[in-house]
Amino acid sequence: MSQRTNAAAAAGTWQLGDRTVNRIGFGAMRLTGTAPFDRGVPRDRDRSIRVLRRAVELGVNHIDTAAFYFSATRSANELVNRALAPYPEDLVITTKVWPGRDPSGAWWWAAPEQLRGQVEENLRQLGRDHLDVVNLRVPPSLRTGSIGEHFGALAELRDAGLVRHLGVSNVTSGQLAEARAIAPVVCVQNPYGIDAPDEDRALLRLCGELGLAFVPFFAIAGAGREAGPGADDHETVCAVARAHGVSAAQVRLAWTLQQGPHVLAIPGTGDPDHLAQNVAAGTLRLSEDEMARLASLRPAGTQRPPR
Repeated sequence: MSQRTNAAAAAGTWQLGDRTVNRIGFGAMRLTGTAPFDRGVPRDRDRSIRVLRRAVELGVNHIDTAAFYFSATRSANELVNRALAPYPEDLVITTKVWPGRDPSGAWWWAAPEQLRGQVEENLRQLGRDHLDVVNLRVPPSLRTGSIGEHFGALAELRDAGLVRHLGVSNVTSGQLAEARAIAPVVCVQNPYGIDAPDEDRALLRLCGELGLAFVPFFAIAGAGREAGPGADDHETVCAVARAHGVSAAQVRLAWTLQQGPHVLAIPGTGDPDHLAQNVAAGTLRLSEDEMARLASLRPAGTQRPPR
């Protein structure tokens, strides 16, 4: 790899347990293809490897991945391993479990006793003897249910030394409280962006009060979710972007980062140019007026849509 810089530190740092990470990280979901989960065109393997190496060169030291990020021809974990092993000492790799996909790509959800197998699969693919952070990714169907049995099983794997730190993903404030009563939680990974509903905004504030990292996904994609951002963004976003000479995606990232020092971004891409833009968004500072104009895009009183 080329000489490393620390461009990703422009937005500051935060603690994930005993690890310090730059607030601009990298999400590996889009490395395998133009659309995740085998719905798009496969990415060029060498190019994806170059993107990962370039991310680290730019100072990214927090990478989010998962064993279920794969297509017919690409595995995100394998790409991370190939590109970055032996891993830099300051690199934190976050994975997630509970969802799984069989070799055909069909989805399944693990029972508590199956979480060890999912953790071990991530260990094998990444070539690690422990995982830095593992998020328990809650199914959409359990938005109001208990996660205690699954989180307790994950806590046992932490006690066994397979996992260093635990997080939760796609949770409510009640589920976060349930998890914290079982074992320490270092981060919450939920969908969040300019158009986030009230419940997600409240959870972001709660994480700040508790000193927990809040790690939003779909910060750029917004309602587009896995499909990515639409071709045409809201005119307010575009106007702010024009005023700063940046892209709409950079405005969305900067707005999200300015929600609090505990907010970590993990934008993903397979495009080297987009990678550079994402990292550069950490230097963009929006005015109070711009922040308010962007916040007003979300209708008051909205709730998270069912999914």
